[in-house]
Amino acid sequence: MYKLTFTTVALLAAVLVAFASTAAAREGKGGSRIVKAGTCSAASHSKLKAKTDDGRIETEFEVDQNRVGKRWRVTLTLNGSNVFRGIKRTTAPSGSFEVRRLLAGAAGSRIAATARSLSGSETCRASISF
Repeated sequence: MYKLTFTTVALLAAVLVAFASTAAAREGKGGSRIVKAGTCSAASHSKLKAKTDDGRIETEFEVDQNRVGKRWRVTLTLNGSNVFRGIKRTTAPSGSFEVRRLLAGAAGSRIAATARSLSGSETCRASISF
């Protein structure tokens, strides 16, 4: 009787460990994901995406203006510190651009993105608390 109980408990423990390691591996390769639509002061659209990736935060900021060749000044911050600052140009076929960064952040991090059109006064903003 004790042998059967011990075998059953050992088998159950092995199954639980297998499921836990599979879940941990899934979390490391693209766990929790947040997508947030940004706000733009004119007709463009923006969105900010973030997801965990092996203990870091994979971040993507996208602006879609539907016009090819327009330049934008872009700033991406993590907890108030600049992690990207530069000029991006909208490209064919969609007339959009994106900025991707893999950030060293933890739970409670705040990611913010701002893009200003260099050929007009349009501004797009988005932020995520991760």
